[in-house]
Amino acid sequence: MNHAVLPVLPALRLDPPLDPSGDEARRELRRELFRPEYHQDDVLDRLARWLDRLITNTVDAASGSSGLTTAVAILVVLLLAAGVLFLVSRARRTATGRAADAPALTDEVVTADELRARAEAALAAGDAAGALVDAFRSAAVRQIERGRVEDLPQATAHELATALVAVFPDHRAAVLRGADLFDGVLYGERPATPDQAGELLALDDALAARAARR
Repeated sequence: MNHAVLPVLPALRLDPPLDPSGDEARRELRRELFRPEYHQDDVLDRLARWLDRLITNTVDAASGSSGLTTAVAILVVLLLAAGVLFLVSRARRTATGRAADAPALTDEVVTADELRARAEAALAAGDAAGALVDAFRSAAVRQIERGRVEDLPQATAHELATALVAVFPDHRAAVLRGADLFDGVLYGERPATPDQAGELLALDDALAARAARR
């Protein structure tokens, strides 16, 4: 019985080496995603612009090489981009889902003044995230204590915001932004800035002052 002899194919050699390599591209992507600007603007838009630059640089680097080298370089970058976009979108959906169902107030028995003092102490200690979370809770609990907002233990941040807006319609934008910041920091794992924490402390003051005039 005759056996077909398979020809021996020479090994493909990509010379010069892929620039950037897979490991280098992953390191650069990780470094880019950890930049704080991503938490201020739309992450997918910024990621798309960065990947566009990466593809352009890759094509430029491989322009003097063979067509196969250029094609492989672009393919690696595109596959990396697709994977990262999938992970980012999945993480955002997961965080949004958690925030949509999670109660903003815990079972902890604490007054608005105690929450406010804790927020100010956290801000002074450099913990902007803790300050922001407690500042939002302080604003909500203070109005619950004064009977302006119904006590709903399982209410989400946006449900509390809706109740606050019904009582303080002039502060609608600040209240809704506060709920967004609260969810983003507590459930979306976004970093908070001292200015953002200060915004929610100011919101607590503004709602308290407005309620006092009524």
